[in-house]
Amino acid sequence: MEHFIFALQVQFRGLLQMILVLGIGGSFPYGFHISVINYPSHIRKFINETWIDRHGSPLHPETVMLLWSFIVSVYGIGGFLGSLCCGPFSLPRKKCQMFTNLIMLVAALFMALSKTAKSFEMILVGRFLYGIGSGFSLNIHPQYVGEISPKKLRGFTNSTVAVFLTLGKLTGQVVGLRCLLLYCKIKCIQMFTLFTVR
Repeated sequence: MEHFIFALQVQFRGLLQMILVLGIGGSFPYGFHISVINYPSHIRKFINETWIDRHGSPLHPETVMLLWSFIVSVYGIGGFLGSLCCGPFSLPRKKCQMFTNLIMLVAALFMALSKTAKSFEMILVGRFLYGIGSGFSLNIHPQYVGEISPKKLRGFTNSTVAVFLTLGKLTGQVVGLRCLLLYCKIKCIQMFTLFTVR
């Protein structure tokens, strides 16, 4: 009996580790990239500085806003295309999940090197690639998690997709808070007092 219980613990430990790895590489980035770019000041400043370096004059504020809007919305376009391409893709789900992580690594390189290359277009391409990877991953992740889990735990494992998506959104919002950068200490205090009991 003890051997059976130990075998179940080992099986469930492996399953939980797989759920954690798939969640971090699957639905977590989708939630993160939806909410992380909500604060436009840094991106708009970078677009304007890049334009001044190239052409010697600043962009009109409406043009900067338009470019920032493209950067934000191209993620959704990439997600749409990634979701459409997911069906006819012929790789098995495990390899497809690894392929989406490769796409996201390339997107991360574009985003990381954009400041060095002084190119806001690289941010646009990076967000588009993140969208494609997220569209792929959001379709493949629940299917793969459902396939690898035992039948009696299939509902639990499939619900972890939504949990990691929500954790990604929460992390994106927390990372984007200006209060963490100590710019506005008063807003932090106001936010704290909203949750205190009187």
